[in-house]
Amino acid sequence: MIDPLPELSTEQSDPRYSQIDRLPTERIARLMNQADAAVPAAVAVAIPAISAAIDAIAERMGQGGRLVYVGAGTSGRLAVLDASECPPTFGTDPSLVQGIIAGGPDALTRSVEGAEDDAGAGAAAIGDLEVGPLDSVVGVSASGRAPFVLGALAEARSRGALTVGLSCNDDAPLSAAADHGIEVVVGPEVVTGSTRLKAGTAQKLVLNMISTISMVKLGRTYGNKMIEMSAMNSKLAGRAMRMVADITGADRETAGAALDAAGGQAKVAVLMIQHGLDADGARALLESHGERLSDALSG
Repeated sequence: MIDPLPELSTEQSDPRYSQIDRLPTERIARLMNQADAAVPAAVAVAIPAISAAIDAIAERMGQGGRLVYVGAGTSGRLAVLDASECPPTFGTDPSLVQGIIAGGPDALTRSVEGAEDDAGAGAAAIGDLEVGPLDSVVGVSASGRAPFVLGALAEARSRGALTVGLSCNDDAPLSAAADHGIEVVVGPEVVTGSTRLKAGTAQKLVLNMISTISMVKLGRTYGNKMIEMSAMNSKLAGRAMRMVADITGADRETAGAALDAAGGQAKVAVLMIQHGLDADGARALLESHGERLSDALSG
């Protein structure tokens, strides 16, 4: 069997960690911490590429397009995680940001052997979502070579979608296959080849940027406040009340009453208080300003 990955930096063995099995716990922990500290610097190098991809994604999403992440193994799990956090954080419909993992939902909790090697399955997954020209597809693969992800990006590109490749190696095939290539080169792992470590951390940081900044540009925050969040439990309801009170200067009792009347929608509650409107009037005002609270407040 020919090993196709020996030259990849994520597959190399770092001699600094060659005897970690003989070290005391605290020493191993410090070595891992030192390794992890290098990840943000590697991400910083890629920020121009990350920013260009986000601008392109946000532009299409602003026209009604979706954001679709595709990955295998750890990369796929991180992709699904980031997508699943968008509805509670930004109040998005679950269809707006979606994550696809090789092997399907079962692969979220256990390894599905061979799934990442199936390029056809990656293409089929894109077809099943009926990806189109307004959509953006972000392929995530530490090696930059996962056939499932490459197959998905090729199919997405053939359908006119924007494509982005996020990998952790130089000159990754994933970058060549995408409109925007993002390469965060973190080097060898503490445990050789275990890309759930530094590579996984790097991918999580970049996915954080992609989803968060896209939502900021789409008006789904007010300043740094999660103005679109879903108040689905007591903690979030309390956060929403404090947020409305902070924005409007109202006391918490007034903020809470407005939130109740607004059906838990913080933006509507803010406009009710600031402009003396009922819930329907506040919603109409918000809609007339493209759902952007800052515009509705000043309009």
